[in-house]
Amino acid sequence: MFFHGTSRVNEKGHLEIGGVDTVELAKMYGTPLYIYDVALIRARARAFKEAFHLQGVRAQVAYASKAFSSIAMVQLAAEEGLSLDVVSGGELYTAIAAGFPSERIHFHGNNKSRDELAMALEHGIGCIVADNFYELELIEQLAAASGRVVPVLLRVTPGVEAHTHDYILTGQEDSKFGFDLNNGQADEAFRRVMASSAFQLLGVHCHIGSQIFETTGFVLAAQKVFTKMAEWNKAYGFIPSVINLGGGFGIRYTEEDDPIPVSAYVDCIVEEVKKQAKACQLPLPEIWIEPGRSLVGDAGTTIYTIGSRKDVPNIRTYLAVDGGMSDNIRPALYGAKYEAVLANRVLGERTETVSIAGKCCESGDMLIWDLALPETKPGDYLAVFCTGAYGYSMANNYNRLPRPAIVFVENGDAQLVVKRETYEDLIQHDLPFKTKVRK
Repeated sequence: MFFHGTSRVNEKGHLEIGGVDTVELAKMYGTPLYIYDVALIRARARAFKEAFHLQGVRAQVAYASKAFSSIAMVQLAAEEGLSLDVVSGGELYTAIAAGFPSERIHFHGNNKSRDELAMALEHGIGCIVADNFYELELIEQLAAASGRVVPVLLRVTPGVEAHTHDYILTGQEDSKFGFDLNNGQADEAFRRVMASSAFQLLGVHCHIGSQIFETTGFVLAAQKVFTKMAEWNKAYGFIPSVINLGGGFGIRYTEEDDPIPVSAYVDCIVEEVKKQAKACQLPLPEIWIEPGRSLVGDAGTTIYTIGSRKDVPNIRTYLAVDGGMSDNIRPALYGAKYEAVLANRVLGERTETVSIAGKCCESGDMLIWDLALPETKPGDYLAVFCTGAYGYSMANNYNRLPRPAIVFVENGDAQLVVKRETYEDLIQHDLPFKTKVRK
């Protein structure tokens, strides 16, 4: 049994997080319920920042808010001195509403609309990560109309794709994101930006994958990006002030996962950037990274109430919970795996193997296959670990299920930061059908 952050078993045999009994939280706020371990988020944020500090380099650690965005989460990121990545007008609006410092906001996305870009310029955000030629045209038009100069990074696809332990040096050209380094697109984008007074080109951004447990991919990406920046320096005198190597740092979901320490990623990235800058005879740029999952993923736990049971003789036993793909679509979407315990009897002897089914009307709504648990009864609470990233942010109202509440816990205190949706919330934008009277 693996416990993350401040999670432990208390004297009642219940799962406790942040000094708060999760069973009591479930009774108070209902289920499904997302619970976030604030101390773990703080520790992870500080570990990233401290690693750069010890290396003595200029850096920004930007929380990738697509992993989990809410006003409280954005405010926590600001409190910890992080920068912030947003990928939509909604995430940008949340950041602004939360009072996040606009100069530390970076705007990503492969299809930013004119209105979204206008909002970014209006609030003077720190950087737009330009993704395609259409976007460059929009930015230039908006900059001309507003008299602004827009700081940008060019997102490039370096031909390196990392998924856990597999590194592919070709094939990443087929991506919906960014300007390709190998077919001339990045060069054309560079020339267009440098020729326009609308832009302040800070440097280059790339992202090579997610749930990565090694550093090789980041080394290869840094090498390819610096090779291109050295070409631009030689031909045009360009000196990059920023290199952004993205995120994708892995976490432990199950015993199959073996993540490395935060400092190992940072140390490797910094050492390679220093090496490449020296080899290319460029000043050392500020280094940006974008952790999302690695900041909040294992800090989140979802509590469900167990309901019905179905025994299929000689095949399996299904236990149904009161949530599912509506609050965690990852298992149905791409076979994500999780670990879980009974929150109200954590140390109970595991006498049966069951599969955890969601309540959505889809055969594929399965959260966990073949989970060892004590014998259960309706009303028991199931705690599923590591749901802090891409749970709430991908939650939906399929079958008109209300989205769950979210509670932050820290030092024995619990704070409701997102209310549970109600049935009234579900229909608030519905309009009645009006039958036309036939003459």
